[in-house]
Amino acid sequence: MSEPFIHLAGVKKVYRTRGTDFLAVSEATFDVDAGELVSLVGPSGCGKTTLLKILAGLHSYEAGTVRIGSPAQPFDPARDIGMVFQQPLLLKWRRIIDNVLLPAEILGLPMAESRARARDLLALVGLKGAEDKFPYELSGGMQQRAAIARALVHDPKLILMDEPFGALDALTREKMNLELLRIWQEAGKTIVFVTHGITEAVFLGTRVVVLTAGPARMADNFRIELQHPRTLDIKTSERFGDYTRRIYRLLGME
Repeated sequence: MSEPFIHLAGVKKVYRTRGTDFLAVSEATFDVDAGELVSLVGPSGCGKTTLLKILAGLHSYEAGTVRIGSPAQPFDPARDIGMVFQQPLLLKWRRIIDNVLLPAEILGLPMAESRARARDLLALVGLKGAEDKFPYELSGGMQQRAAIARALVHDPKLILMDEPFGALDALTREKMNLELLRIWQEAGKTIVFVTHGITEAVFLGTRVVVLTAGPARMADNFRIELQHPRTLDIKTSERFGDYTRRIYRLLGME
């Protein structure tokens, strides 16, 4: 059996402020295989974003093991991670294609190739023709599509998404869920997706990691055996309901 792409074991994170220790993450343990779309789900404040920042190399941790990649395929967080946040965080004075190109500029990648890739990615996320628009000319959902293209432009091995659709209205969020699954299948990337939406976690994930209220403790980690490509109709299926009820029970909501 091949090694997982991401391996976390017994990870513990403590924040120290004004002489007080706050245990943000306790004993987080799970694996992610290459090419998976894994949902991290749990209530607000349970440490989901903290875990994402640990994976991104932005936070240290007090105990445990975090391994990404393998000796045969070394992993460089600065080069091999793409981030998508709750807000698109587009630079309002830059055109959409120039926003998408920002990681390539920072990494010093060849700009002619990167610009061609940026145009291809904007087509992939449904923004063909919007390359020269400014962010204010796009809807919130379209801006988030541009943010996804930006996260992909430098061809990272891992995409980390921190509640990227949380600020969108319900209908747009549903559309973006479908778009993300399409983009994931076409791009073939490993994605870790943070959400507090239980149905969203099940609909998107090949696997769901359930975290309890802070400090984050892994309550469960299970595969989602639902067919691909997924459609919204699958949410009415008995198996989908079984998965969501399982999470509700783990979070003490049933």
